[in-house]
Amino acid sequence: MAEAQQSDILIIGSGAAGLTAALNLASRFKVTVLAKGRLDEGSTAWAQGGIAAVLEPGDSFENHIEDTMIAGAGLNDRATVEMVVERAPAAIARLEELGVPFNHDGDTLHLTREGGHSHRRIVHVDDATGWAVQEALLRAAAANPNITLVPDMVVIDLATSRHEARYSGAGNVRGVYAFSRKTNRVELFTARATILATGGAGRTYLFSTAPRGATGDGIAMAWRAGCRISNMEFMQFHPTCLYNLEVKNFLITEAVRGEGGQLKIPGTGHRFMPEFDPREELAPRDIVARAIDHEIKRLGLDYVHLDISHMGPDFVKQHFPTIYARLLDLDIDMTRDPIPVVPAQHYTCGGIVIDRDGRTDLPGLYAAGECTQSGLHGANRLASNSLLECFVFGEAAANHIAACWDDLPPPPAIRPWDESRVADSDEEVVIKQNWTEIRRFMWNYVGIVRSTKRLERAAHRIQMLRGEVADYYGHFRVTPDLIELRNLLESADLIVRSALHRKESRGLHYTIDYPDTALVAVDTVLVP
Repeated sequence: MAEAQQSDILIIGSGAAGLTAALNLASRFKVTVLAKGRLDEGSTAWAQGGIAAVLEPGDSFENHIEDTMIAGAGLNDRATVEMVVERAPAAIARLEELGVPFNHDGDTLHLTREGGHSHRRIVHVDDATGWAVQEALLRAAAANPNITLVPDMVVIDLATSRHEARYSGAGNVRGVYAFSRKTNRVELFTARATILATGGAGRTYLFSTAPRGATGDGIAMAWRAGCRISNMEFMQFHPTCLYNLEVKNFLITEAVRGEGGQLKIPGTGHRFMPEFDPREELAPRDIVARAIDHEIKRLGLDYVHLDISHMGPDFVKQHFPTIYARLLDLDIDMTRDPIPVVPAQHYTCGGIVIDRDGRTDLPGLYAAGECTQSGLHGANRLASNSLLECFVFGEAAANHIAACWDDLPPPPAIRPWDESRVADSDEEVVIKQNWTEIRRFMWNYVGIVRSTKRLERAAHRIQMLRGEVADYYGHFRVTPDLIELRNLLESADLIVRSALHRKESRGLHYTIDYPDTALVAVDTVLVP
């Protein structure tokens, strides 16, 4: 293994949270950003909807805060919600300065509305906001001489005090060990501060709108290193993922419902949402997803229909050009035909416990974005608050590192990665089999509607797989697939343990054994 590659600050993840932090730090420090695959492969580029901010006359911070708290079923940390909501307009302004071409109505930003919002407050770039944001951030980062962008680095674990040449139990984070897809070697990256911006754990589920790399890496690494993990039972399912056996994970944005789309039963055309909630199709995601799940199971359907054809062809093409074009390739004309949709895992509301400066429990380690539990989302994320969280916490972590720079010691000598006792794998099929098994039992047993019996079945499967994966990891050289499988299993375990711990139904966690909501809202906190 070569010498450690040193920088001032190390950022794991090249999405909105990671690049925001990098750009805020690069005026003073040398920053290295590691991406697992391509630099634009994370969840940010996939975000269709937009970014929530109070910009409409008549709207207020208080309204946005209340909408967030209501969606979060009272589990949000109010001070965090206030901080994020109040910093939203400035975050939008900075993105405009970076060249994000938000849609305008004349001189003002065009605002759309999504489920759970009491006002129009979603700024967007057509129906592909995330892609535009990702492009602008990457362009700025690539042009900055103090930022080094390194693609194709699959991070294995945090390098902590335990890995120092002189062992220490202090728990300081000194950097990471990462597998390079280019050289097929493990490399060591060290820094005075490390920021995890690794995204969520959506790929623990069979159906997910998350990119392939969303295997809970940062959450699993932080847990193994000694961080607390919170609220992992709150997995948000997006109500409307395209049902198509050839095309995986194509999301039909919530804005389609926001602009008049209706959910109907195939064959009869019966519109069912009014029977479940007075807000109909604009109810929060957990309610809409459960309603669709209920109708699919009750009637033995594969999918339900989402229909916006009554709004007229010009309206549909103008508002949803990306979706319209993509569906046309699949012989669905959404100006005339309903769209077949199913719920799919969409967002991880829990994660690494952080404070309002993005600090974790370990000195030298920060985190931002979907891999965290900041207190913003509570038991259910309000639409379009997720990109916003990335910008606010990416900047908050950067500010805290800059302010406390003199208190962050330079990393001492770290032991190189040791693979003297392992061989090359001779049975990759084990990884594929275990990966498929995890995603299938998580979907069937730990999905939209849960029961104690199903959760215990999942826990039993996880214990069986734990031995297999640990044995495999101990005997063979690491590969990207093995690293991901290990993190996937760790994430699944954290989700199931959290779900078994919560003896109530709240927000996204719905269990038939405890259908009522407790009077007091309490976070689930797992301590290593």
